[in-house]
Amino acid sequence: MLLAKKFFDSTKAYLPDPVFLSITHRRRVGRFPDMRNPKTFNEKILQRCLYPDPRFADLTDKLKVREYVARKIGPVHLIPLIANPEAFTEEVFEHLPSAFVMKSNHGSGFVKIVEDKSRVSFEELSALSKQWLSTNFYNVARERHYRMIEPRVFFEKLLLAEGGKVPADLKVHVFNRPSGEQTIFIAVISDRFGDNPRGDTYDASWNVQDIWIGHYRRSEKPAPPPEKLDRVISIASILACEFEYVRVDVYELNGTIYFGELTFTPGAGVFPMRPDEVDYEWGRLIQPNVLHHANR
Repeated sequence: MLLAKKFFDSTKAYLPDPVFLSITHRRRVGRFPDMRNPKTFNEKILQRCLYPDPRFADLTDKLKVREYVARKIGPVHLIPLIANPEAFTEEVFEHLPSAFVMKSNHGSGFVKIVEDKSRVSFEELSALSKQWLSTNFYNVARERHYRMIEPRVFFEKLLLAEGGKVPADLKVHVFNRPSGEQTIFIAVISDRFGDNPRGDTYDASWNVQDIWIGHYRRSEKPAPPPEKLDRVISIASILACEFEYVRVDVYELNGTIYFGELTFTPGAGVFPMRPDEVDYEWGRLIQPNVLHHANR
């Protein structure tokens, strides 16, 4: 097994996308995917990675998507943008407030929380930004729509809840059926940047689900629902209405719902889901929907 891993790691850069994704799916999910006739959630996400909707790139771009969000639900739900510089310079750094979030628009995990600017240097953040900008995120997991995003670094207002923690990340999985029926699950990532990160999944009525997704451990007891759960679901539904499936990430803070991002290929189709039947159940929820074409 160790030799196989070393061989894959040494050759993966040269593998065609379908081969790379198939092997990665086998290693992480536990079986080879059916790429010709996808049935599971992960298999259908793999298909999106290889054959993305042309709209995915702009709506995955964390800067360009702001226009879509403002048009759909209003700019009040956008996290205030502090700076979107063409280049991150020392002058830009000097004009940043004492607390902020530095992000990149072209991938996942490019987030740096700065609670006290006096404790970081321009050189430190500049080196991090250069590292992000030099990363071709398509190469990480072969999600092809990321190839179309021009990397940029930008700065947003830091949102902090009581206790000085970042609000829970509400990842709203929205499935739209051709019949018009909608199914929603909400994955809640709590204390994501703290010492006790957890991940739990609820249905639209906030009933905790026996579902484990990814690497976060589950909480010992269910969390209380967001203050404005109905509004969270409404906003996610509006932003997702043109697609068979999309994950809408939002935050709730002091009664306001803030948009995070749209994700069309969560986990790049290699997301462990337990119990395993959830992969098949969610896969059945993703059905071709010709209705959204009228909204293009």
